[in-house]
Amino acid sequence: MSAFVVALDVGGTSMKGGVVTPDGVVLHTEHRPTPRAEGPDAVVAAIRAFIDHLSSAAPDTEGAPAGVGLAVPGLVTPDTAVYSANIGWRQVPASAFTSAPVPVQLGHDVRTGGLAESVLGAGRGVADFLFLPIGTGIAGASILNGEPYAGAEGWGGEIGHTPVYPDGEACACGQRGCLETYASAASVARRYASRTGLTVDTEEVAARAATGDDPAATEVWNDAIEALSLSLATYSLLLDPSLIVIGGGLAEAGPTLLAPLADRLAAHLTFRPAPPLRPAALGPQAGMLGAALLGWQAAGHPTIGTTWTPKVPNTTPVP
Repeated sequence: MSAFVVALDVGGTSMKGGVVTPDGVVLHTEHRPTPRAEGPDAVVAAIRAFIDHLSSAAPDTEGAPAGVGLAVPGLVTPDTAVYSANIGWRQVPASAFTSAPVPVQLGHDVRTGGLAESVLGAGRGVADFLFLPIGTGIAGASILNGEPYAGAEGWGGEIGHTPVYPDGEACACGQRGCLETYASAASVARRYASRTGLTVDTEEVAARAATGDDPAATEVWNDAIEALSLSLATYSLLLDPSLIVIGGGLAEAGPTLLAPLADRLAAHLTFRPAPPLRPAALGPQAGMLGAALLGWQAAGHPTIGTTWTPKVPNTTPVP
């Protein structure tokens, strides 16, 4: 067995890469910008160059990696990046992302983060839970029987575009009243700015709402929590998760988010207990660590990771 895999979490803005051993030691991490403005071919070339670099960047490693794991946005199968509106590629085979003749496995970015939280993080030891990272947008990863569930065509988890208010505000997806329109980090900041004319980030809106002295912040924050509680109540009734793991930038509000969200979720579930809420454990490294698990799966070692206690070194930025 080779001594390492290369793991890469590809986002629309940046790429987080790492070199990970069979024992879960992260030998090296870096991040680089995603050249999305230059087109999909440039992004594929940048990923290939980044993987080549990571393959030789870590100390105490020689030769080719045992495998490569890639977390990417959009519609994806283990061997094809089918489509990403964010990046623009279509039908890119996994082999196109590396110049080395090593096995490569692709995973959806949110489901790969959910895999990491399942094996290594807040969902460890829990067979059925929802991983809900709330950032610029909202997507979820349903972990069923310990595995991320993609659905029939790979579109599973688009909880951000489930309408909570059918006659509500217009969403960029073309529907109305979507959860993402009220509760994503971008929407919280946007809705606050529309009421006040002030441009502040979501953390500031949460802080202002917590003081009780800013009516606009309180209104926007309460709207976000109510929309989340309605959507999570529906999810709970359909799939009965043992746990809901909340991640992403909005989760950094901590008790300001989780305490009222738990109360409202319980109020909407009148005849059954609400599943507990738990903050995600792995933060922004979830996608990269999940990609490492995919890399070891590609190499033929699907059980690697079950005993890891990951310790991630500081990420080295690359301009």
